[in-house]
Amino acid sequence: MTSTLRKHLALALGVATLLAAEVAPAVAQPAGPSPAERLHRDTEAIHALGVSGVQARAIAPDGRQTVATSGTADLNTGRPVSHRGYFRMASTSKTLVATVVLQLEAEGRLSLHDTVDHWLPGVVQGNGNDGSLINVRHLLQHTGGIRDDMPGYTTPDEYYEQRHDVHSPERLVARAMAHAPEGFDPGKGWAYSNTGYILLDMIIQKATGRPAHREIEDRILRPLGLDQTRWMGVSPTLPRPHARAYQFFGPGSRVDVTDQIPVDHENLSWVTTTRDENRLFRALLGGRLLPAQQLAKMKQTVAVSKDVQELWPGGRYGLGLVERPLKSCGGTYWSHEGGDGGYITLNGVTDDGRRSAVVSMSEARGDTLGHIKEQEDAASALIDHALCAGSPGTP
Repeated sequence: MTSTLRKHLALALGVATLLAAEVAPAVAQPAGPSPAERLHRDTEAIHALGVSGVQARAIAPDGRQTVATSGTADLNTGRPVSHRGYFRMASTSKTLVATVVLQLEAEGRLSLHDTVDHWLPGVVQGNGNDGSLINVRHLLQHTGGIRDDMPGYTTPDEYYEQRHDVHSPERLVARAMAHAPEGFDPGKGWAYSNTGYILLDMIIQKATGRPAHREIEDRILRPLGLDQTRWMGVSPTLPRPHARAYQFFGPGSRVDVTDQIPVDHENLSWVTTTRDENRLFRALLGGRLLPAQQLAKMKQTVAVSKDVQELWPGGRYGLGLVERPLKSCGGTYWSHEGGDGGYITLNGVTDDGRRSAVVSMSEARGDTLGHIKEQEDAASALIDHALCAGSPGTP
């Protein structure tokens, strides 16, 4: 690390947290920290782990919004993090894809029992892969057993070599087909599969005649007024304002990875804000996007694999939606986190869609499993505290 970077990092670690409530504060303060104070503390706790920038937004049942930021948006300039900053949505977009698929089911345009071969004959085959045995529900729930073989970088040199590579959906699926499936029959186990959602994008296009991102825009974004959620395609940039994204590869190897084309640009090139992501999950769980029958199907969950349980203790996976326990006040909440290109985002909404929270971090500390879990646990605690705010017995 250069002396200049050390200086800027020291400046970044000293940046004050921005805390803003977007309505007038209540006259009387409850015992213990207020929801705004707790959000402030939780963003500071994430930043204290070494995460360069953090922004969070929580929305109460009465619509009251609280935002907090910590750290810096740019280690070179010390620019503060904006609570309106864009970030890459990453795998949270799986919730968008799943919502469109369930809308199409409600319209009778496809069935969750349709096989992959029904829509994409001959695409899933070879090395034990069989598209006649895997159906749409399996893809949505990661129970199809399709292995991933997604290109990616694990060192700074690999990032610089690969950051502008463009991969077609067909090529990414073909890479997966070069591997034997997971060691379970479709529907009899669970293994996270990005390739499964690439196939869902392809099925949406077959069923509608339009790219999946166009269906998402017309069916979800426009009706909800989510004008800060955009599909960037193969653009390596983000709209302004945004924090620079960093990847921590280990001591002395913090790299600015903002400039890159997501590997699966069809699914992972969405950008959004904490405002829009809150609105999305509140609308979804509030019943504004799906008929009751389809929303109920989305919330039918299965157990996740042991390795993922380490990151999501007690978590279960529905159809593009994750159910996780609320430790502070009991019950569960719904979410789908995302991480790509240095941006890590966790979110959550109560079952009735009335209380929600989103935290976006502009640095991925992915050099060790310990750092990954440490960052995940701190962000999960922020979501838990925000959703339990005001509940009896909540600290």
